[in-house]
Amino acid sequence: MHQSRLAFALAAAFPFLPAVHAQPATEAPVKELGVVTITGGQPTSLPTQIPTTMEGITREQLERTTNATDSEDALKYLPSLLVRKRYIGDYNHAVLSSRASGTGNSARSAVYADGILLSNFLGNGVGGLSFPPRWGLVTPEEIDRVDVMYGPFSAAYPGNSVGAVVDYVTRMPTRFEAHGQLGYVVQPFELYNTNDTYRARQASASVGNKNGDLAWWLNFNRTDSESQPLTFPTRLVRSGVPGVAGTPVTGAVLERDKSDIPWYVLGTGTQYHTRQDHLKAKFAYDITPTLRASYVFGIWQNTSEGRSVSYLRNAAGQAVYSGPINIDGRAYTGSQALNGGDFAVTKEGLTHYIHGFSLKTHTKGTWDWEVAASLYDYAKDLKRQNGAGNPLPGADTGGAGTVADGSGTGWNTLTLRGTWRPDGTRGAHIVDFGFQQDSYKLSYLTSNVGNWITDTGGAVGSNVGGRTELRSLYAQDAWAFAPKWKTVLGGRAEHWTATGGFTQIPGAAPPVNSAWPDRSEFHFSPKAAVSYQWRDDTVLKASVGRAVRTPTVFELYGATSTTNAQFINDPTLRPEKSWTGELSAEKDIGTGLLRLTFFSESTRDSLYSQTSFDPSANRNITRVQNIGRIQTNGLEMAYNGNDIFTKGLDLSGSLTYANSIIKENAGFVTVPGDTLGKWQPNIPKWRAAALASYRWNAQWTTSLGARYSGRQYRTLDNSDVNGYTYQGVSKFFTADLRVRWQFSKEGSAAFGIENLNNYKYWNFHPYPQRSYVAELKYDL
Repeated sequence: MHQSRLAFALAAAFPFLPAVHAQPATEAPVKELGVVTITGGQPTSLPTQIPTTMEGITREQLERTTNATDSEDALKYLPSLLVRKRYIGDYNHAVLSSRASGTGNSARSAVYADGILLSNFLGNGVGGLSFPPRWGLVTPEEIDRVDVMYGPFSAAYPGNSVGAVVDYVTRMPTRFEAHGQLGYVVQPFELYNTNDTYRARQASASVGNKNGDLAWWLNFNRTDSESQPLTFPTRLVRSGVPGVAGTPVTGAVLERDKSDIPWYVLGTGTQYHTRQDHLKAKFAYDITPTLRASYVFGIWQNTSEGRSVSYLRNAAGQAVYSGPINIDGRAYTGSQALNGGDFAVTKEGLTHYIHGFSLKTHTKGTWDWEVAASLYDYAKDLKRQNGAGNPLPGADTGGAGTVADGSGTGWNTLTLRGTWRPDGTRGAHIVDFGFQQDSYKLSYLTSNVGNWITDTGGAVGSNVGGRTELRSLYAQDAWAFAPKWKTVLGGRAEHWTATGGFTQIPGAAPPVNSAWPDRSEFHFSPKAAVSYQWRDDTVLKASVGRAVRTPTVFELYGATSTTNAQFINDPTLRPEKSWTGELSAEKDIGTGLLRLTFFSESTRDSLYSQTSFDPSANRNITRVQNIGRIQTNGLEMAYNGNDIFTKGLDLSGSLTYANSIIKENAGFVTVPGDTLGKWQPNIPKWRAAALASYRWNAQWTTSLGARYSGRQYRTLDNSDVNGYTYQGVSKFFTADLRVRWQFSKEGSAAFGIENLNNYKYWNFHPYPQRSYVAELKYDL
């Protein structure tokens, strides 16, 4: 390929690559023969050689095209990715899904920022506790570049990379700079008997400089956000007994549940008001021109309240929150009477710290090496909730409830890695190798207290804890073994341990007080990839890799129980083992780069947390289990182009088809065999994304984005046939608009509309409806 065409193809394939005249603070990836090479001295989780499909976005593109209120918004239009973000600042349910991993499987993707692990591998999904990546430790303002690697084809990552690896590279200044930003979002929301408006306010400021060999950066961010209602107390129509017992009420909404069974929606729950503060300090010191030391400190604080509102009114027009009720001549008494779990109120206080250190050479000579370590600490993690016998409105002032304390939970990582170039940077071999240790600690105590708002402790409701650790050795060799050919061969050896596990639930029948046996296992995962420059404008690639995703400490030991939810652990869970392969063709078509990828994944003993509603107990119950084998085959087509048809018009888009089927499973939901041949939960057959942006002139840009996802299921037996309801999962098509005005060299303003077509869609909870976004920025 000619140099100019190669540059164009790289720009199209990797739109995050800066223009040749730019002066980036970080060096962008370089692509040759289908293998991406990472260079530069800034910390990153990426190995020097990446043998798989890769996509990305830069800060400049993000500013032009995306109404980014949270860091995960940077992934919105990338192929086959979806983040289950329910509102601005969603801190406990924003799970990343990918080609063959759904929004219930947070432990099947890995998210890093400057080489520091943000994915929360203490657990998986959102059952019991919640384990999405810690997105709040990165703000949109500090993003310099985001790189996404698809599949487990690099030996440098654990089995959690089976879905995707997301690597945020945040900015470090090369001169003095200061930034300020204000944001405001308004969401009118109508659903059932709710007709209200919810708002979010954001403010951020950052300052940094490079003084000689020392660079530093400080970033502050405040988010004050109101969510739409996320949960809804209900009663199945058939659970009511014809008669006159109970308080006659009006206001219940007759709907159908996810299995298309009639039920009444009684009101709203979990309408969050969250206030989040983020502070990050970063320092980088060039000890020599080729040796850099870096340190990151971050603090994230969150104070949130979850509110509930009853639709029910008695004969006097007063709201009804408790006791036996009568709806349309059906009595709901006994276990079906209203209690404090129906209209729960919660208060959360969280303070989490993150530390990261790295010492890294970037000689680009025969040898380079890096030492990196990180720590994530739940310094304070309290969740308070009223009890079942303490309903509203009395619960607003105190009374019985629970306090769940996760303080002391967290994880730490250590990485020692090197790169050997026996023949120099342009030689036939580049070898990456290293040692990694990832350690996780769970400590979660739930107490029954007399005053859920103020008490600090009481009788033990549940007490769970334990540790897991993964130690790994890896090596991979990128070998240009012939003209136009390149291969990457590697392997990863892992030793996994689970120790000190215990589960105590004194109030269970019978009481649970278990100290679980320690476990130790060894696993090896080979990797291989090959690429061929078939023609000047076409590269062919093939990759295959094994990934072992070990059980998380919460899946093993974390049985928890609250007023309206229960999680059932299993200390005998087996690791899930996946073989993944892909075949790709990338072609420069003159206006951009077109890629077609066939992917296939076979996963045995897939680890699944399944949440179901128990109407007799009136609570959500989550169980974790192994699924025999899931087979996924699919096609992904992606295009990136610049200056299409006319100068200033950039287009990108993707279309993904996935056929993901449960092939083997000894377990069942209702009757043996009822999961065989069913779709894997939360994986649609079709999904698509498109983004068009136009630079009218140096001051004005406009972008229009669209996303589509086909129907999907949440349950293993696919019995949830109604997706457009609470606890259902629906298809969706949404469009987003953004207009940006650079009114001076330093100042810019933007206006956007999210969900422009106001599509009402669900993923267990309702997604946001049409929202209006305003943004003001000043860059010095």
